[in-house]
Amino acid sequence: MRALLLCLLFMTQGALAQVYTYIDAEGNRVFTDKPRSSSAERVILAPSNNMQTTPPASTVRMAPPAVTKQTVHYQLLRIIVPEPDASIHNGSGDMIVTLNSEPSLLPGHSYRLLLDGEIQGEASRSPVFSLQHIDRGTHQLVAEIIDSAGLIVERTPAQPFHMHRMTLAQKRKVNPCKKDEYGVRPECPLKDKPKEDVSILPFF
Repeated sequence: MRALLLCLLFMTQGALAQVYTYIDAEGNRVFTDKPRSSSAERVILAPSNNMQTTPPASTVRMAPPAVTKQTVHYQLLRIIVPEPDASIHNGSGDMIVTLNSEPSLLPGHSYRLLLDGEIQGEASRSPVFSLQHIDRGTHQLVAEIIDSAGLIVERTPAQPFHMHRMTLAQKRKVNPCKKDEYGVRPECPLKDKPKEDVSILPFF
């Protein structure tokens, strides 16, 4: 049994040491790595099946190409009318805004107009927008192109304009009120109509 255990031990060590065998005085087969007898014979071991553990060569995995959504870019989007910093003179505060883009509006896209950050009306494929009753003062216009999902494709910087509206007093000054126009023209209210002189002595 001892001989068998020694054999297994030396076989697991493989080629790390030389193995010898001999018959001792008691007739037992002995395996050892140190020949202590002249009759010891070297044992030829079979090659070991242990693989040398070497770190695998580092491999670089190429990441698959990222799938990016192609973004459409317009070369130009601008507000043609009114011009930047323009002064608009309209008594009712009405005005027309005209846009232009290059290339022309693509399928599925629409124009959208914002006045002082507020969307004006519905998005449209028409580049012309009509605005009414804008208060006097300075305002900001922004034009956008949006896709069918409502996402902004292009956007212009804020463009200022100035709305000038005549007051009732200014309108009256330009076109004075006549007696039969009071209550008809907005700038000629009935309360401002001059009172008619009624003589208490009509026959004198």
